This record gives sequence, structure tokens and C-alpha cells, in this order.
Amino acid sequence: MQAKEISTGAIVVYEGQPVLIETLKVQTPSARGAATLYKYRARNLVTKEKIDFVLKGGDSLEPADFEKRSVSMMYSDQEQMHLMDTETYNQYSLDLGAIEWERNFLTDGCEGLYALIYNDECVGLQVPVTVELTVTQCDPGVRGNSATSRAKPATLETGFVVQVPEYLKEGERVKVDTRTGEFLSRA
Repeated sequence: MQAKEISTGAIVVYEGQPVLIETLKVQTPSARGAATLYKYRARNLVTKEKIDFVLKGGDSLEPADFEKRSVSMMYSDQEQMHLMDTETYNQYSLDLGAIEWERNFLTDGCEGLYALIYNDECVGLQVPVTVELTVTQCDPGVRGNSATSRAKPATLETGFVVQVPEYLKEGERVKVDTRTGEFLSRA
């Protein structure tokens, strides 16, 4: 797969390891004959390290022998989270340290989860881009401050703290971007 064909969300082999492309920047040169550069930020799916690398337009990488399987969360103990494939009923386990960020957005009955399978082993969990969560604790808004768009911290049902507009109250449902952890809107 050539550099110009690799997009955000693709899983390719870089230096012998599967990596998930998280961001992409294209730098087009102004000089004649100069090559277009593709700058990638990726996450190694085995070691969980962030990697930055640059390819020229003619360079290529092999797509990873990778599989995404739709899963549901069964339960989690003190060391691992246990998932079940929704089609084949295979069970997978992931160390909690490997999915520390993703756990901020997981609730019972969460839909749209995918296990990332590499060489018949679960190496990661992909959550939906947006999730709806309930605000469990936040300070009340101050009367008269509605003219300004200030934010306040709110604790969500998973324990994750997000900055929300001052008008939101406890018990309301909000949409959160799982890539950045930012408040998007009311649900």
C-alpha cells in the first residue's frame, strides 16, 4: 500500500510491527521535482508505543494481517478485562494497563466495541468515536453567568472528568469524543 493510500485508522506493518495510523499530515513541497512527504503518527499495537515516521509519496508499507472483531464487554477483574466475540462467542482477555484510556468510556452495554486481533491474539480494543455518558457529579451553575461560555469540570459515570458548559447539571447525558476526551454536546 503506497504512502498516498494510507489513511487515518489504517493498520499497517512498520519495522516488523503492526501500527494503527492515528494522524496524518501531508507536506507538499514548493520546489519542482521535490517529493511530497507524508508524516504519520501511529501507535504500535503490540507495545502500545507512539511512533512518528515520514514516507515519500512513492514509498509503501504492507497492510497488517489484522482483524477487527465485534465484541461485548463481559466483566473485568483487577488485572484484566474479558470480552466476548458477538459472532463466534470466542473470549478474549486484555490487561487493564493496555486499555487505560479506553476504560474511561466503557459502560455496561456499550455498543460498537471492536477487539483488534493480530496473530490470533487480542492486542487492543477500539471504542466508538463518540459515546454517551451520564454526568454523576458537577458544581451547579452560578446565576448570571450565562452570558459567558465558561466551562466547569464534571465527573462522568465512568469516573472520567471532562470540561462541560456551565449550564449542565447532574444526571444529564452528554456526548464525549473518545479520541480527545472532550465534551461534544448534550445527548
